[in-house]
Amino acid sequence: MKTSDYKKKFFSAISYRTALPSAVVISSIAFILFYVGGIYGLKNAVLFSLLFFLVSFVTVYLISARLHTQRLKNLHGVVKNISKKKFSNYLKTPGEQKDEIDMILKHSVRASDTVSRELTRLNKIENYRKEFIGDISHELKTPIFAIQGFIETLLNGAIYDNEVNELFLKKAMRNVNRLIYLTNDLMEISRLETGELKSNIKDVYLRDIVLDVVESLQYKAQEEDIEIRVKNFDKNLQVKADRNQIKQVLVNLIENGMKYNKPGGYVEIGVNEYNKTDDKLLLYVKDTGIGIEKKDLNRVTERFFRVDKSRSREKGGTGLGLAIVKHIIEAHGEKLFIESTPELGSTFSITLTRTTPVLI
Repeated sequence: MKTSDYKKKFFSAISYRTALPSAVVISSIAFILFYVGGIYGLKNAVLFSLLFFLVSFVTVYLISARLHTQRLKNLHGVVKNISKKKFSNYLKTPGEQKDEIDMILKHSVRASDTVSRELTRLNKIENYRKEFIGDISHELKTPIFAIQGFIETLLNGAIYDNEVNELFLKKAMRNVNRLIYLTNDLMEISRLETGELKSNIKDVYLRDIVLDVVESLQYKAQEEDIEIRVKNFDKNLQVKADRNQIKQVLVNLIENGMKYNKPGGYVEIGVNEYNKTDDKLLLYVKDTGIGIEKKDLNRVTERFFRVDKSRSREKGGTGLGLAIVKHIIEAHGEKLFIESTPELGSTFSITLTRTTPVLI
């Protein structure tokens, strides 16, 4: 057996909690020998007790240093790194807890990991907040500056020009409406994120909801030269959902499909089976629009993200429609799937929990 192995066995055989008691016992023995030798005038006993005390003191000191010094250094390093916001430049504690120092060291490392995770989370929130403020400032400035420009032009004399005054007022009103839509969407997504807007989930007839939404959007679709198609499915099909929120989801998805579509195109709404579980179905909204690049698929549900910014702003989009859809679907405990091919179109599908068999 190697010398290093003997050393490991020797130190492992010594309990971490016996260092101090051992020192007390050895010192007591040395003191007794020294005292007895002094009483009886035994010079050799006194010298032996002194030598015994010195050797035992050095031995206990070396053993204690071996047992505690490195761990105390590690503990100091963990605490020091926490104060410097550094969380990886320290040694991990061993899995076995031998004494109180190990316990404190483990708790310190766990505290360091917790602080690290919390700081990372707070930094993400702060970056998200800064990005959101930047986005909303930009979104607000565009219509505000447009309204300001139209009003200033009118006040500078254009109001008396019958050829332009009505046109400028209509453009100003369009930007006012854009601000109203933006404010409403911001309030909606804020209520969803904070949990203030609760989902009142009941058994509802899905086809009735779809037809109500399609009817409300038919006039807008005709203006955009887009056809809205509804695939036939069982009118008695019921799903568990909040009626108003699912209507909002459909409105956002269909309007999105019209906004990024081509003249003469269509938006189709229908129901498919969801193969992963029998109690679910897929409600889809399919369009023949410009599609979405693969690299953008994971970002389309982000606030203010637009595939085609110029077209979205031209048609009054707020950039919050799909973000609201995502939050509503997640509040229902359901899933959103997006498939798209550039220049061919996109399909947005959501899972819903059905309460009756579906005939597709």
